[in-house]
Amino acid sequence: MKIVALAGGVGGAKLAHGLAQVLPPEDLTVIVNTGDDFEHYGLYICPDLDTVCYTLAGLANPDTGWGRVDETWTVIENASLLGGPDWFRLGDKDLGTHLERTRRLKEGDSLSNITRDFCIAWGIKLTVLPMSDQPVRTMVETDEGELAFQEYFVNRRCEPKVKGFRFDNVDKAKPAPGAKEAIQTADAIVICPSNPWVSIDPILKVISLTPNPLPPGDVRRDKGIPIVAVSPIVGGQAVKGPAAKMYSELGIEPSAFAVAKHYAGLGNGFILDQIDSQLTKSVRGLNMQICVTNTLMKSHDDRKLLASDILDFIGEVV
Repeated sequence: MKIVALAGGVGGAKLAHGLAQVLPPEDLTVIVNTGDDFEHYGLYICPDLDTVCYTLAGLANPDTGWGRVDETWTVIENASLLGGPDWFRLGDKDLGTHLERTRRLKEGDSLSNITRDFCIAWGIKLTVLPMSDQPVRTMVETDEGELAFQEYFVNRRCEPKVKGFRFDNVDKAKPAPGAKEAIQTADAIVICPSNPWVSIDPILKVISLTPNPLPPGDVRRDKGIPIVAVSPIVGGQAVKGPAAKMYSELGIEPSAFAVAKHYAGLGNGFILDQIDSQLTKSVRGLNMQICVTNTLMKSHDDRKLLASDILDFIGEVV
């Protein structure tokens, strides 16, 4: 079974790792959000892309889910001592990734080529793609004005009240080479438990996988494959990150049902955590089939079991 997974940061990385444990590498493609990429200290930083790759390679910090295991902080501490910004912590090992990526980008190489070569170096055998080789920047509209995503998320710690989102340059960005081909040959698309607003929506807009009305050439019109989404909100709370806060500030009660409604018209399958089993009837009312299982990935075994449940569920989605 060929699967395309759409992923943001930690939640997406964990499920991608679970899928990688149960699928042959040639049958899994992970398309990763790059809307939160930015430049810092003159370096091109790809937070979600690196989190996914580090996780798949077994290099991620198991405590945070992001960054490198056994990291040191000598460079950023010395830069901070000299007056440099330290609100976005760059570890010494992590810096090597950003230095080499930036060097190659400045020489004219593409982000997808660089990501492919990094995956080879890290022993990742499945295909990991940035959503686009062209930069797309997620801008958060807040009660304090528009903020770049990392400014809002890391520097301001998600404190400003969210009013909406804008994806700068999204109309000019093209899917990374291989992304459309992977979708066209996939047996199913899995939307990982990542933030729907700022992790998944940028990917959907770039690859033109959008709710009704269906544009000509839309993957569902051409193929009608299952598209299943895993809720990143469990028991009314985001497993990680500001998704629940964003829903509340946008006037939507945060819940797995709210996530399902976000994908209504796009997805035809939805994975609920057991804690939210009482929402089954409501989600079915959105014309979605339901799988109720444990979605909290606290261990590698949890990731594998959830991935297996998703694949079994895909076989039932019509």
